[in-house]
Amino acid sequence: MALVTLRRNLYHLSDFRIHGALAALKTQQVNHVHKTVKEHLCPWFWSQHPGPIRVRFHHAHCKKFHSENGNDLYPVGEPGFSQVHNWDRFEHSVKNVDEQMFYRKLNSFTSSGEILRFVSTLETLPDTMMAGALHRICEVERKDGDQRLPKEILESSAFQALCDRFGRDPSDLSNAGLVTAFQALTLLCGDPQSHLLMNLEAECQHRLERGGLDVHSLCILGETLIKLHGPGCSTLDLIIYQLQGESLETFTPEDIVTVYRLLQASPEKADQQQRFLNKINHFSLSLVSNLSPKLMSQMLTALVVLDQTQARPLVIKLSKYVVRHIARFTSEELRKVLEALIYFGHSDRFFTETLEQHVASLCLTLDPELVSRVMEYCSRKLILSEPIFNAVAETFVCQAEKFSPSQTAKLIEPFGKLNYLPPNASALFRKLENMLLTRFNHFPPKTLLRLLHSCSLIESHPVNFMAKIFSPYFLQQLQGAESYLDRLSLAQLTQLFLTSILECPFYKGPKLLPKFQVKSFLTPCSSLETPMDFHLYKSVMIGLMDLLGARLYFSSKVLTPYCYTIDVEIKLDEDGFVLPFTIDEDVHKRVALCIDGPKRFCLNSKHLLGKEATKQRHLRLLGYQVVQIPYYEIEMLKSRLELVDYLQGKLFSQNSGGHW
Repeated sequence: MALVTLRRNLYHLSDFRIHGALAALKTQQVNHVHKTVKEHLCPWFWSQHPGPIRVRFHHAHCKKFHSENGNDLYPVGEPGFSQVHNWDRFEHSVKNVDEQMFYRKLNSFTSSGEILRFVSTLETLPDTMMAGALHRICEVERKDGDQRLPKEILESSAFQALCDRFGRDPSDLSNAGLVTAFQALTLLCGDPQSHLLMNLEAECQHRLERGGLDVHSLCILGETLIKLHGPGCSTLDLIIYQLQGESLETFTPEDIVTVYRLLQASPEKADQQQRFLNKINHFSLSLVSNLSPKLMSQMLTALVVLDQTQARPLVIKLSKYVVRHIARFTSEELRKVLEALIYFGHSDRFFTETLEQHVASLCLTLDPELVSRVMEYCSRKLILSEPIFNAVAETFVCQAEKFSPSQTAKLIEPFGKLNYLPPNASALFRKLENMLLTRFNHFPPKTLLRLLHSCSLIESHPVNFMAKIFSPYFLQQLQGAESYLDRLSLAQLTQLFLTSILECPFYKGPKLLPKFQVKSFLTPCSSLETPMDFHLYKSVMIGLMDLLGARLYFSSKVLTPYCYTIDVEIKLDEDGFVLPFTIDEDVHKRVALCIDGPKRFCLNSKHLLGKEATKQRHLRLLGYQVVQIPYYEIEMLKSRLELVDYLQGKLFSQNSGGHW
């Protein structure tokens, strides 16, 4: 008989577990039914009961909810809520709710309205689960780009009821429920003067001073206070002090990364916390394999902000695990990873290979900022990756309008720096020229100069823009508020001017005024010339002395009238005989030896950098006989005699016309 009174309400409980409910139902008393429904019965199911059923939803702020037929369960003037039966007066309590099912259901919602409608159907929930609902609302709103809730949601009775549970008596809340609710409401409301937030913060402060918060609660509280009051919040010091007293073995990977973020908020105090940071850096080595891509990115970012150059073992290990998960990173996360690797000067062959595959497969869908950061990484580490460069060139040709001036410069400059022309070079530079013609004034002067200079390094000379950059107006813009132009800008202008003379004889526009020209391309940052490798030079010098008979017959580090510095210069007379370097008369030919160490080449490559290729090209146009002595050829020589024979072949081959 009791089974009859249930009236088919059990038909749609397939999503939930009812542990022994049917076995415990007695046929004699209907009232015994309530006692036999076990803890895992969840109330968000549909009913097909055909008869009229009066459903009431008892809630402190939602007493207007009612339905006469089970179909209109929402208050007048507010969004509709999910239809839910009371299962013939079954009590909807937390004992009926399976926690895992609750969070699974919660995570399936994609709007704050859906979450509030769902929570409103549950009469009683633990504070941790209610706080979890608020946290999920934060996640949903973050995806929409604005964490602030719409006014209609903030003023809805469902949201007010949820807030009222936390504001009624915060001292009754669990630590987890308290700090999670405080964090979520801070993000959603954001008003430090809110009565509710002030009450929650006061209770958090009270428990903090008593030392009653666990590690995870301390971490959440710290980040919430930073969001609410900024990194200067005095309470943050107490939180970090208490965290220092905890055993690191009790920290989860998420807690460790949160501690990094707390310390990152006040980088000026990093020196004071260095001992604590050293412990965390060392401990984190054991956690790397358990980190998600998001946490890896955040940890690397914190290491950069905190200038943890001594944590190189951690950076290396993180980079190894980044390789395994590179496809799972968001564009923003991967950009942060690249920034960190650039900052710490780390490059990894396996990372580069994986990055090549990732960029090549997704080039047309990648974020422009990420594309420019990938090229910056290759440029900083001198990595000439043809798959990456070709994919990026194709991306720019197809989607140039998506790139800002600064992104465009970061994308194009590495082609010149690493001396590489992609297969679609003509289309690439045609697209760049069209962009410059339409958006010339949008480029900052120094950015524009770097961009055009890099184009000239690979013989894509910006002839149509030389008149503009040599004009007094542009030079004044380039100088800005400073009383003088920086040396690098002057050197780039001078080399462009030299290029216009040597390689663009048809250019008839304005010339660069002498006051803007430098005497030497050697700059502190070595942007236009790379200093000679001293150890390689010593080896070559010994061989030259053996070959020529004396140090008198060659000179070193010779500054030419054309701003370039020649590593070794040898003078020949009309008959091809070597002259002492002190003689300037009767010099028929000058031989420029370019002693090229590893720093003049792309990483792990025999491919010259753009600045070195340009230097050798210009020296040839100026009449020098250029002889390249690359390090990888010298390293193959096994004896001093082999070195002399090698130099003889380089300097005095049959067609060189030289004698000694």
